[in-house]
Parts: sequence; structure tokens; C-alpha cells
Amino acid sequence: MKVILQQDIKKVGNKGDILEVSEGYGRNFLLPKKYAVEANTANMNVANAKKKSAQLKKQQETDEAKLMAAQLSKIEVSIPVKIGEGGKLFGSVTGKDVADILQTTHNLEIDKRKIEIKGGIKGVGDYDAVIKVHPEITSTIKVHVIAG
Repeated sequence: MKVILQQDIKKVGNKGDILEVSEGYGRNFLLPKKYAVEANTANMNVANAKKKSAQLKKQQETDEAKLMAAQLSKIEVSIPVKIGEGGKLFGSVTGKDVADILQTTHNLEIDKRKIEIKGGIKGVGDYDAVIKVHPEITSTIKVHVIAG
């Protein structure tokens, strides 16, 4: 029996998948619990339309992320910090600091958890921060740490 899954089921498949299952499993478990619908022509057309729509949406999100990454790669931020004796920092510079500067100076709202500073910031100088714009797309911005 062919069915179209309405939600993710462990060890069976994901939402929208069209599967061949045994007659008993389909009639006695999947269909009564509304985990799946029978794969007739009308339901197949709806499932295919939803799948195409999801693919278009995913493609659009990827394109927007690429544009955002291209814009971010041109950005450089300066973060003023307090410096102690010997050029040591008071505290540290984190992704939150970078996110706050991006919000105030460039009006870009980026989640602090998506900002990763390579090697950590140990003193005054120039550093690279990697921003995860999309699960597959990242962008690198320059962070200038200056005495302030």
C-alpha cells in the first residue's frame, strides 16, 4: 500500500515522503492515527505541489543568505576595549559584543550564537569573525579591537 506521510516518523520516513508500506501497518496504524494519508491521485498532486513549494522556499532562503554573506564580507567593525598593563584586555570580546556593534552601527540584527571569533581575542589588533548566515553559508568580517 502506498502512503504519504503527514509527519516525521522514526525509522520510517519524513513528512511528505511517499512510501510503500504493508497493508496492515498502513490501515491499522498510520491511517487511523493520521500519520499518513493514502497515496491516491489527488493526494499525490497535493504532496508534489507542497514538495515543489518547499524546494522553491529553500532555494529563495539560500539566495537571500548568499546576498547577506556578500554584504557582510565588506563590513569591518571596531570595538573599543579597556587595556591594562602590558596590553592585556580587561574582560574579553565575544560574539555578543560583535553583534551589538553590528546592530548599532550597521543596523544588522545577527544572533550572537552565530558569530564565532577564530582563535579568540587576546589583545589589541585585527581579528576575523565568522558569521553563520545559513546552515551551509558563512561570511567573514574583520574585527578591529582598539584601545578605548
